[in-house]
Amino acid sequence: MDGDNQTRISDFLLLGISESPEQQQVLFWMFLSMYLVTVVGNVLIILAISFDPRLHTPMYFFLANLSFTDLFFVTNTIPKMLVNLQSQNKAISYAGCMTQLYFLVSLVTLDNLILATMAYDRYVAICRPLHYVTAMSPGLCILLLTLCWSLSLLYGLTLTLFMTKVTFCGCRKIHYIFCEMYVLLRLACSNTQIIHIVLITTGIFIFLTPFGFMMISYIRIVRTILQIPSASSKYKAFSTCASHLAVVSLFYGTLCMVYLQPLQSYSMKDSVATVMYAVVTPMMNPFIYSLRNKDMHGALGRLLLGKAFQKVT
Repeated sequence: MDGDNQTRISDFLLLGISESPEQQQVLFWMFLSMYLVTVVGNVLIILAISFDPRLHTPMYFFLANLSFTDLFFVTNTIPKMLVNLQSQNKAISYAGCMTQLYFLVSLVTLDNLILATMAYDRYVAICRPLHYVTAMSPGLCILLLTLCWSLSLLYGLTLTLFMTKVTFCGCRKIHYIFCEMYVLLRLACSNTQIIHIVLITTGIFIFLTPFGFMMISYIRIVRTILQIPSASSKYKAFSTCASHLAVVSLFYGTLCMVYLQPLQSYSMKDSVATVMYAVVTPMMNPFIYSLRNKDMHGALGRLLLGKAFQKVT
């Protein structure tokens, strides 16, 4: 391809899931509702954990960071999507697209690493309860979280820098709700073999290693729970892990629907799966963690009643 055709494009067009005006109105109100529910739910989780001393434990410390990550994640993508659904101009600048991609990759990675850290916390709490206070000290929790953030930001930066070396020319239409790695690679007109290799090798380390760690942790947790003689104690031990298992299943289930397939087969139908992990999962996490958690119920009740009391007085 000659030099003129290799000219870099300055922006992309985020066309979203549908170009029908009627469907776009429906999608706008649907995504706006989901965004507001996600923001309110995750903010309440963060506030409840911050202001309730009973929840100042490693498990809730990591949960607050997971909620913050989900809150940042949806704010990175949904507001732009809502603007596009209401506007005739659906353009996003090249820099804006790369920025969105950077935070998307970083925050998905951070979600993954925090979930693995929470699995380790549950393993220590159930399999080594006598050593829990020393094994999950505040210093170690901060160190683990710092490592999670550092690896995530570095991974996002690495992939984004590789993407900046990719040349896009000709078609600039993205039939998607945000700038996503697979979609952008399908628009590339330069050789993308190197970034494919980087994606596979780093993906194995960043995603499959934590997932394998979580599976090993839960195998040991289940073995320990089965050895508990009391049925009520078994139920109590399992209930502390049930919420985390539900979130892990939802996160990896939707992620696998999108990424465990060849790049060539990636199509519009995968938009549904992307909406699941990009919008539905962050919205559901606060409900999953608070649905059967009495401590969280109490903290949320005290938080809301306290605010209501302040308004009355």
